Amino acid sequence: MSRPVYADPVHDGAADPVVVHRAGTDEWWMFYTNRRADLGGEGFGWIHGSAIGVAVSADGGRNWVYRGTVAGLDAPEDAGLNTHWAPEVIRAGDTYHMYLTYMTGTGEPLGEPDRRIVHFTSPDLVAWTRQGVLPRTSRNVIDAAVARTPDGLHRLWYKDEGDGSSTWSLTSPDLHAWTLEGKVIPGSPDAPPHEGPNVFFLSGYWWLIVDEWRGQAVYRSDDALGWHRQGLILAEPGAHPDDQRFARHGDVVTQGDWAALFYFTHLHWAETLTPVPLTFEERRTVIHVARLHVEDGRLEATRDIDGVTLDPALAGIA
Repeated sequence: MSRPVYADPVHDGAADPVVVHRAGTDEWWMFYTNRRADLGGEGFGWIHGSAIGVAVSADGGRNWVYRGTVAGLDAPEDAGLNTHWAPEVIRAGDTYHMYLTYMTGTGEPLGEPDRRIVHFTSPDLVAWTRQGVLPRTSRNVIDAAVARTPDGLHRLWYKDEGDGSSTWSLTSPDLHAWTLEGKVIPGSPDAPPHEGPNVFFLSGYWWLIVDEWRGQAVYRSDDALGWHRQGLILAEPGAHPDDQRFARHGDVVTQGDWAALFYFTHLHWAETLTPVPLTFEERRTVIHVARLHVEDGRLEATRDIDGVTLDPALAGIA
């Protein structure tokens, strides 16, 4: 069954996972938003003020061990507690790149958000060096996803909450210098609002998935430029008691002709009945994994599986 593969042992709020292989080892590293689900109060402090948690698997992603949180991600001028969300981590050559959603402070009391995407690099996934802030289309951009596309450029897709929760893209020749490209998927009021884009190549097509807070919306492309909507996956409950809600913001690891989708769920939050989770039980989140494959040109997801075993040799385009 679709049992959780990981729960944060400190705050019980693991969300927005990204999974990357650590070169030269058997290890897979999971970076995630370390939400403070155990924090009381009615505001947004439990999702703001979050660090980036790390868990490591030495058996291909079946079992994960908490490693702590990532240090050194705050801007030099920002003292105190700051907000870190939804890291994207890829490897290019001998260097790892992290594109992190960052906000000074905790947003309490909640005012106009000032969220940006910040670039870091690392030789080993442990020590990270700040490279700079990426261009943005509003003061409220989050959720980076990066892939190298057929035209030879790197593209970064992100959510613009200031534009109806739409998806936009940047391009770069080298993962450092980024140029705004334009809107990729409209948000409200022209289309469903969404977040958490993830782009990958599988079985002859490019795929883009986004979290519509009712399942993952799927888009297909031949060139990673023009996208055509397929519909929703992972909108129906899984069989496991802890997988009864729709799949939220995830990350895809390709494995030849199939892929693993690591996603998170709220265990006990009935979103249609309670607009905002108020209790610890409603705020708790866990990480699951589903198996993806392509059938007759459509992306299909199998939710009720007993985990996956990842092979670094089969990992494809980031």
